[in-house]
Amino acid sequence: MISLTLFIILLYYLCFIFYSGHGLVSIYVTPIIVSKSGDPVTIHWTGIDSPSQLDWLGIYSPSNSSHHNFMGYIFLSTSAGWESGSGSVSLPIVNIRSKYQFRIFHWTESEVDLTRMDSDQNPLPGTRHLLVESEEIGFEPGRGPEQVHLALTGREGEMRVMFVTHDGKENSVRFGLTRKKMGQIVGTRVSRYEREDMCDSPANESTGWRDPGYIHDGVMINLKKSKRYYYQVGSDSGGWSDIFSFISPNLDSDETIAFMLGDMGTATPYKTFARTQDESTSTIKWIKRDIESIGNKPTLISHVGDISYARGYSWLWDNFFTQIEPIASRVPYHVCIGNHEYDWPMQPWKPDWSSLSYKKDGGGECGVPYSLRFNMPGNSSEPTGTRAPATQNLYYSFDMGVVHFVYLSTETIFIQGSKQYEFLKHDLESVDRKKTPFVVVQGHRPMYTTGCRNRDVELRERLVEHLEPLLVKNKVSLVLWGHYHKYERFCGISNFTCGEEFPVHVVIGMAGQDSQPAWDTRVDHPDDHVFPQPEQSLYRSAEFGYTRLVASREKLRLSYVGNHDGEVHDAVEIRAPVVSGGDGGIRMRGSGGILSQ
Repeated sequence: MISLTLFIILLYYLCFIFYSGHGLVSIYVTPIIVSKSGDPVTIHWTGIDSPSQLDWLGIYSPSNSSHHNFMGYIFLSTSAGWESGSGSVSLPIVNIRSKYQFRIFHWTESEVDLTRMDSDQNPLPGTRHLLVESEEIGFEPGRGPEQVHLALTGREGEMRVMFVTHDGKENSVRFGLTRKKMGQIVGTRVSRYEREDMCDSPANESTGWRDPGYIHDGVMINLKKSKRYYYQVGSDSGGWSDIFSFISPNLDSDETIAFMLGDMGTATPYKTFARTQDESTSTIKWIKRDIESIGNKPTLISHVGDISYARGYSWLWDNFFTQIEPIASRVPYHVCIGNHEYDWPMQPWKPDWSSLSYKKDGGGECGVPYSLRFNMPGNSSEPTGTRAPATQNLYYSFDMGVVHFVYLSTETIFIQGSKQYEFLKHDLESVDRKKTPFVVVQGHRPMYTTGCRNRDVELRERLVEHLEPLLVKNKVSLVLWGHYHKYERFCGISNFTCGEEFPVHVVIGMAGQDSQPAWDTRVDHPDDHVFPQPEQSLYRSAEFGYTRLVASREKLRLSYVGNHDGEVHDAVEIRAPVVSGGDGGIRMRGSGGILSQ
């Protein structure tokens, strides 16, 4: 006598058998209700007759998406024993506020369509031969908001928290000094963006667009300095998030700790239309280790452009914020805009000399997700010239301990006479070097690099012409850039000349993206991507990683940590300037010893 449990299992199994020219093909997924974003599901299949090495599993959300609007795909041949027509794969899935479905398609080399390619010029799989599709997979309701991340407001005693919900209903932030006493409550404001706000494809097409949900923004206030606070976000009706904690800022601290990186992106467990960044997981792993080792000290993360590499594929923003939540929910996460957040053909500021720099790198997003999913200090903005809201979070600054941090936009106008130029001039001239002896400036496209991307040459010349005099005159300590996916440290430099009194420039775009050669080649060594290395370039490496900044009132140390071992591979120390005279004038005491490992 067959048991009731076995009968139900057999019935469940038979419900998802699909007959095709390949015989009886079945698929089932476990679990069908996922607990939280990022948890794994396992997809099982059997019954594929004469399997092809190119047969593939498509990932779909919403579940009613057309066949060619998959989010990603996995070749069945990645599963052990796929030749038998059966197999399974496990992958984490991110909650994008709609149900998932998995579909299996037959595809052979004779059907490869070279007119449908991904961003790396690989053929996208064909959807002509559907073999089977799964039932819908959903997420457990009532678990509260997701994609929680913090940011400083620039004001003492405050911490901003942002998160995403599916419905935009009233949500709050509750916080306090212990887990059991989170008695302080603040509300949130809500924003969102629509498909019509996107400026170009794929962001405004069915292939790339997904509902981004509702973005909530609340500010915790009246925080005591350098204390661990516990907090939750959510509501009684929609559920509350996990309990997170952070160390409150102390603007008067005699120590500053920060983690600085660029061009990180996000990893996905499947292939998709644009390259994703597997190495980003290692970067997050090591930074999380460092945060835990610091203990009860305030810190921050600084990401100098090319944030998620979504490039118009909306779900990659969800993937990115889910991936960084373990660190961004614990320390403030600060950003500046990069080409892959913004650039599109009709962007408002595109002078003739920049035509080779500003292309379609933003995938039609025109800065909208970047502007609304983050909220940085200040109120900088530039109109898009379209229905899209003005681009935010372009240039701003704040103090943290002994460092004055400045963020710039290399994607919008920065030349003399612009609002950004006037901001930088006034900001640098207003820094109290007795309070914050170090000034760290950050932007995406570098002023100095020996990387091999020639299209930015004219833009770099304008950065040197317009902005470098401000950096030199105001004795900026350190300048950090991304865009080139390597690490490179220059001497203290001005107009390509080394000097201890000049700012030290460092390219830190090595946190995840890997899509460019290492360095320019020599004519007589065309295959050797090591040379030339001019004397101004003191250290460079193609190793993935991030940098760690630790500053006291006497010195600032920037260390380069490699992802392959979590160890320091290069470091530079910069001594604090001497403030002299009643007028607050300063003279540099030198850039300090250069330490290498």
